[in-house]
Amino acid sequence: MFCMPHRKSDASGVSRGRSRAPLDLSLLRTFLAVHRSGSFTAAARVLGLSQPTVTTQIRSLEQQLGRELFERRPRGAVPTSVADELAAQVAAPIDALAAVADRGPLAAEKRPDPVHLAGPAELVCARVLPALAPLTGRGVRLRVTMGLTDDLLDGLRGGRFDLVISTVRLRGRTLVAVPLADEEFVLVAAPAWAERVGPGRVAAEGPAALRDVPLLAYADDLPIARRYWWHVFGERLTEEPVITVPDLRGVLAAVVAGAGVSVLPRYLCLDALASGAVVPLLLPEDPPINTRYLAQRPGTPANPHVQLVRDLLLRSAPAW
Repeated sequence: MFCMPHRKSDASGVSRGRSRAPLDLSLLRTFLAVHRSGSFTAAARVLGLSQPTVTTQIRSLEQQLGRELFERRPRGAVPTSVADELAAQVAAPIDALAAVADRGPLAAEKRPDPVHLAGPAELVCARVLPALAPLTGRGVRLRVTMGLTDDLLDGLRGGRFDLVISTVRLRGRTLVAVPLADEEFVLVAAPAWAERVGPGRVAAEGPAALRDVPLLAYADDLPIARRYWWHVFGERLTEEPVITVPDLRGVLAAVVAGAGVSVLPRYLCLDALASGAVVPLLLPEDPPINTRYLAQRPGTPANPHVQLVRDLLLRSAPAW
C-alpha cells in the first residue's frame, strides 16, 4: 500500500496531522490516468472502467486526502496544484507496479497485444510501414489508423492508440512527444508545365510566374501552399485551388498527370523527381520544413512491442 506522509494543518482549516489509512493503489492508478488523459471519460477508456466508477474513485481519493484534485469543467478535468504534486510523487512507482501487474505470473507465455499506431496517411504508407516491416519477423503485430492529427491525438489521450505521429508540436502534460523527422516542401509541376512557365522565371518573378498555372492542393484553405508562399516569397497566397484531394498521394498523381502545380513533401516526390515525372520549379536556399513528432502517453507502456516500434521509428526517421 502507498502511504501518504502525515502533514500538519494549514490555513484552509483542513487537518493534515491526523493519521490516515494507507491509500489504495487502485485509486492512485485511476488518479494518474485522469491526470494524464485530462478527463474522467478518457481515463475510463484507458483503464477499462466505467466513467461513474472513475468519478467515484477520484471522489473517494479526494475525501481521504481532504483536498480537491481536479476542477471539473465541460471539456475535461483540470488538475490542481495538489494533483500535480501527487502525480510527481506516485507516477514512477505506479507505472512500475502496473507493468508487473499487467504482465502477471505467466508473462513469458503471454503474446503481446498488437501495437496501435496512427499518423498521416501519406507518411505512414510511404515511410513508416516500410521502416517497420522487419518487426513482423519478431512477432510484432500492428494495427494502423490514418487520419488528421487532432483526431488522432484525442484517440491517443483516450487510450485508442499507443503511438501517434503528429504534425504539430504538443503542449500540455497529458502526452509526451519527441521530434521524429523534418520534411522539406518543394514546389513541383510536370515537365510540360515547367516548360510553359519557363526556366528560372519563378526565381526571378516569384508567384507572378505562376499566375496562369492551375494550383492543386490538399484542402481548400491551402495549408501547405500558403506556408510555402509566405516562407519563400513573403506573400500571402490568394489563389483558389483547381483540384483538392485530401491525400497528398492523390495530389502528386494529379501533378504527374499534368493538372497543374503543387507544393508537396520532398519524401513523397523522390521517385517522381528521380524519374523526371515532376520537376522542381524553384530550389530556395531556405525551403520550408515541417517537423513530425512521435507522441505517446506518459509512463512506461505495458506492451514491450510498443517500445520496439518506437525505437525503430526513431532510428529510421533521420533517413527519410
